[in-house]
Formats: sequence, C-alpha cells, structure tokens
Amino acid sequence: MTVPGAEADPRWQVRVRGLTKSFGTKLVLDQLDLDIERGKVNVIIGASGAGKSVLIKHFMCLLRPDRGSIFVDGTDVFSLGGQALARFRRKFGLVFQFAALFDSLTVEENCAFPLREHTKLSKAEIKGIVRDRLAALGLDGMQPMYPGSLSGGQRKRVGLARALVLEPEILMFDEPTTGLDPLATRNVDEMILAVVERYKVTSVVISHDMASVFRIADRIAMLHEKKILASGTVDEIRDSRDPYLYDFIRTSGVAAAGAP
Repeated sequence: MTVPGAEADPRWQVRVRGLTKSFGTKLVLDQLDLDIERGKVNVIIGASGAGKSVLIKHFMCLLRPDRGSIFVDGTDVFSLGGQALARFRRKFGLVFQFAALFDSLTVEENCAFPLREHTKLSKAEIKGIVRDRLAALGLDGMQPMYPGSLSGGQRKRVGLARALVLEPEILMFDEPTTGLDPLATRNVDEMILAVVERYKVTSVVISHDMASVFRIADRIAMLHEKKILASGTVDEIRDSRDPYLYDFIRTSGVAAAGAP
C-alpha cells in the first residue's frame, strides 16, 4: 500500500510512526517515531541494549511490530508479502557488526553469493560486478583470499562490497567500528562517506562511538527508554542540553566542539 501525503515526503526515505515492539513481557520500543533523510548518513546512537538493532530489523521486515508503521518511499512496509516483500528487501544492504563472512569461501565467492542467490546473471557478469565493488573499496586483487587471512578493517570492507553488489538504495551498518583500532576506525569512516558519495545511497548507522559518529553523520537520533529522545543535525545534537544526551556525549570523551 502506498500512502499519499506526509509519509511520502521525498526528503525522508524512511518514516517510522508509533512503532511498538515487545518480546514476551519486555517492552523494547514504545510508540517510536523517526525520520531517515534520503541520501544522507543517519546515525542512531544509544546505550547497549537500548533497542537499536531491533529498530533497524523492522526496516527490512525482519521483525514485525506489535503496533505502528514504517513507510519506505511512501509504502507501508508491513502491508507487503510474498514477491513484493522480497523485491522490497532488495532496497537494503546490511553490513554486519563482524562482517559475517563465510570463512570457507574466498573474498570473491563471498561477494558473489547474493548475486548467485537473487539474480540470473552469468558467471562473467557476476565476476565483473564483484571486481568493480572490490576495486571501489581498495580490495582489487584480494579475490582469491579467505576471510581468515584478512585484517579486521579488510573484513569490514569485504562485507560492505558484498552489501553493494545488489545495488541497494539504503545501506545499514551495525556498529561498523566495533573492535577496530583508531586508525582502522577512521579508515572505515572515510569508506562509509566515500560509498555514500559514489553510490548516492541513504545510510543508517548504529553506533555508540561518538568520535566516529561526529565524523560521518549528517543526522543523529538518540534512542533512550524505548523512544527517540532527540533527533537532528550534528550541530543540534552536539548543542543539546538534554541531561541524558549531554552526559552520553561528554562521557564518550568527545568534546563539545566535535571529533578531532
């Protein structure tokens, strides 16, 4: 179902309205509202266990809410089923926290996997797409390598290359800098920005690394106590005097003037 009016505002590619989700007796999300801006890096921050991963799983209909709606390009995603839902999910590319590569497959085979599963492209076409995505991320020549021989940062890049092969409109990153040293973290941040610019995608990033957040974000939303506590531009969030948000940023070690 496509919904006219405010939910189809082209500025916002994803609009969440009144999202509520419980697991048994545990309420995780409560009447949550959120807008994701098209073509921008949108970062969702919050403490561990706040429900960030639960929230973005709803974007792809990997979870369904108890109540509420999510509109993507004006379409109510929870109204979809069957082939329509399968086509919808191809709008998204998901980059997992620890890359989630198949250890028994080479870099090339890992990146080719979604194309083999979801398209009827020839082997030569698949090989060309994989080479292009790997080259764009500085990984050309690593096709025959196995994940076990890669650094943490390289594994993240391979995971991103795999997410890009199906040409998603929306990229979602789950804690992309977890487990990385400061130099590798900065490299991943630069990679995210370069991908957004090159492929003109909307990005949704889950993170609690505030130095990284301030480097990459166009918009930031704070998830706290099952709701979006605050949402806005980097300057609006940085200058907020909400007590919880203020403490969250300051205790992260990032100065008010932003990340170095």
